[in-house]
Order: sequence, then C-alpha cells, then structure tokens
Amino acid sequence: MRANVKNRSNQGRTVKKVPARANSYRGPLFAALDLGTNSCRMLIARPDGCEFKVIDAFSKPVHLGAGLEQYGTLAPSAIKRTLNALRVCGKKLKHHGVQYSRLVATEACRRARNGQSFINLIQRETGLELEIIEAAEEARLAVVSCAPHLGEAVDQLLIVDIGGGSTELVWLDLSNVSLCDRAAALVRLELSSNKLETALADNCVKVVDWKSVPMGVATLKDMFSDVDDDCAKFALMSCCFEEQIAEFQPELPLKDEKTNSRFQIIGTSGTVTTVAASHLGLPRYERCKVDGISMCKQEIETVVQRYLSIGPEGRRKAPCIGSDRHELIMSGSAILQAILRVWPSGQLTVADRGLREGLLYSQMSAAGVWNVRPN
Repeated sequence: MRANVKNRSNQGRTVKKVPARANSYRGPLFAALDLGTNSCRMLIARPDGCEFKVIDAFSKPVHLGAGLEQYGTLAPSAIKRTLNALRVCGKKLKHHGVQYSRLVATEACRRARNGQSFINLIQRETGLELEIIEAAEEARLAVVSCAPHLGEAVDQLLIVDIGGGSTELVWLDLSNVSLCDRAAALVRLELSSNKLETALADNCVKVVDWKSVPMGVATLKDMFSDVDDDCAKFALMSCCFEEQIAEFQPELPLKDEKTNSRFQIIGTSGTVTTVAASHLGLPRYERCKVDGISMCKQEIETVVQRYLSIGPEGRRKAPCIGSDRHELIMSGSAILQAILRVWPSGQLTVADRGLREGLLYSQMSAAGVWNVRPN
C-alpha cells in the first residue's frame, strides 16, 4: 500500500548503502523516485537514527526531454524508454513491500504539453502514481538534501541544483538563527511560489530570493545543437545562462571562507560531482570521496579548461564522464561557470545528494521515525 506523506521537514546526515540481507529493521521502508528530464532515479531506504541506509537503488538515463525544446511535447520514443524504466521501479517497490513512497516528475513534465497525459499513462501502464511538482517544491527539496553540508557559522547560503531541464537557485539568510539550529532550520524551510521573502517564526530562516531557470544540462545543450565549434558552443551556453541570472545576485558584499567569510555555495548535480571527481583524478566515480569536498574557483576552471582541451572524443573516454554524459558535462559546466561569475565566492561545496534524499528525509520525518539531531 502506498502512503502519501505531506509533512515536509527533517534532515539526514550520512547516506549509507547496505545489502538488503543485513536489514534488521522491522518498520516500514521508504522510497523516493525522481523522474527528471534526463534520468529516472529511485532510492529505497530505511531510517537509521539521524541517517538512512539504502536498501535498493535504481538509476537509468531515459532522456525524457529529448526533442522537448523543439516540439514542446514528450516524444513517443522517450515515453517508451521511460515506461520501461518505471516498470523496473514498480517491481522493486513491490518486491521490497515499500509502504511509504513519494514519486515525482520535474521540469520535462512541467513544460511538455502532454506532461499530465503522460503521468496518467504511467498510472495505467505501471500502477505508479507520480506527481508533477512545482519549481518551488523542487528548490525546497534541494535545500533539504544539502542541509548536512552547511558550514559552521555560515550566515548567507546559496544552494545550486543543476538539473536536466532546469536549474534551481535558493539564496538564504541564516543570520538570525542560532548556530546549533541552522542545519535543522533548513529542513523545516518552506518556499512560497510567489517568491515573497519569508521567515518561519520558529527558526527565522529568511528566503532572500529563489529562482528556477528553465535551462538545465539537456535543454541548454539542445538550444545550441547547431553550433559545431566546441569552444564557441561552450561560451554561448555560459553567456546565455548568465543572462538568465543577471538579476539574481547579492545585494550586499559577501566574502568566502578564504577571506574569513560567512558565505557558502553548495552545488548538487551530476555536473558538480563529475567536475569534483575529475579534479580528484578518480579512475572511477566514488561517492565517499566526492560528497562534501570543497573546490576553489581556480580548481573548477582548470577542470573545465581540460574538458575543452580534450574535445568531445576525449571527454567520451575520460574517467567519470563516459559516452552518456560527454555532451551534458559541457552544458552543465557552462551553467556552473556562469553562476560562479555572478556570485562572489572562491569556494564551492560539493553535495552528492538531491531530490531523492530530500524526499526521503521529509517522509521519514512525517512518519515520526526520524531523529533531527544525532544521538
């Protein structure tokens, strides 16, 4: 039976993966599914104090948004690929007897003229009930998922979530929140769809501004598909995105940690984690080595320039990129560089977490099986 959970609070710390046979937990299992513009991803997990442990996971590139920029609808081939992936997810949910789940679709289904029709088709064909969430909810969940990486004594925080079809940016002021309560305050955050500045009475987190830019790694790549020169395409993509966030910038001078700063940028996305893995020189991606590290602006620039120097074929063969992401990594890097040009920070904290983690944290809190603070 599927239980809908509407409470939107709480946080986690370390995400651990364990074999299902090691699971001695007797309570309900929780699932989170994120159907994005590029990928279909799901986690099944159980609570573990102020953490959760992954019981099963699924991730597959489905390219749901292929052709969306040109035609405004989801293509039949993309629908077929996605339905096949969702059938696998449905079998996993049934196999594990998941009781609590939240299954969401994001920008591709928001934008497509046949988005809601596709959601109805999914229910008929697979039995899965997906909801198309608004940009405000997607941005809020990005904040929730990144809360464990909040630095000490940070007053101003920018969360950046680079997706396949959109990019969410949330600028928060935590200066009125006690240091010990700041991470917990983030997971209690609510975002208003009308973008009004808000503050919750119990934690005083102020949403200075937030923005959902309808450009992600897939849609931005498609916009400049007619440009053959690799470097020219990258420059055009970065400038195009920068125009979209020109008005979304600090109204006061901010410093970073290298200059005794109280300002932090946390980035969450495949782009950010891939750049981090390349920076570390990993032969294959390892989440435990990437999640939570910080990169300075020059280190990111060095990685991006290396991507440009080796060209499309070099990126295709590069560790941690591969054939599935060799084009998307450049549009994502263009977005990342544009953000770092507009925002005055010398450091970026890398978070290998996102919508699924935010969904899990919220559900576990609502079910009363989640501890906000470590024991």
